[in-house]
Amino acid sequence: MTEPSQRPPRTIWLGFSFVSGLLGLALLISMLQINRSRHLQLLPVIGSVADFALTNQDGQLATLADFTNHVWVADIVFTRCAGPCPRMTGQMKSLQNLLPAESSAKLVTLTTDPEFDSPAVLKKYGDRFGADSNRWTFLTGTKDGIAALAAGSLKLGSVPVKPAERLNDVDLFIHTTIFMVVDKHARLRGSFETGGEGVDWTNSVQPRILKAVRQLENEP
Repeated sequence: MTEPSQRPPRTIWLGFSFVSGLLGLALLISMLQINRSRHLQLLPVIGSVADFALTNQDGQLATLADFTNHVWVADIVFTRCAGPCPRMTGQMKSLQNLLPAESSAKLVTLTTDPEFDSPAVLKKYGDRFGADSNRWTFLTGTKDGIAALAAGSLKLGSVPVKPAERLNDVDLFIHTTIFMVVDKHARLRGSFETGGEGVDWTNSVQPRILKAVRQLENEP
């Protein structure tokens, strides 16, 4: 008569299964973190934003501190522009419409024409495009102050057109048509061309900007 085989107590098997499950979960979390880190590397740090003191469309002081802990998208236009500015402002409006209500991301538009674009003028311009002042800030100030933020920090270039070279009375400036994406720590993380030949705003650029904003909002 053979002795019955001895099996490990059921509690041992349950304990082994529990530990194996924990190890598997830890491995899965680690892999997700690695993949997430690799994904985040697609948005390298390409610069930083220095502190500034400008005036918003409500006539209030605006500084870098107002945008700390927010992801923001910035561009530069001027309200008398008959060229790309209305298109760019319409594109910024489309971002405003598509950002989720729970998103804290901000939109920032600088003027390259601060002598004309007073807070009141910017306010009227923003109202024309349906700008939400809780989300979208228009900035003006001194020429030096605007230049320091636009060209110095955000890489948004602008140069005046010489009177003899102007095509019309409002052909005042040549400026970049890019949108810059800034993270919660005031670092430049993306540059997106919004116009020109071959640029597909609706199907390419806009989705990429929204994706970048979501990604940066999920960063610590």
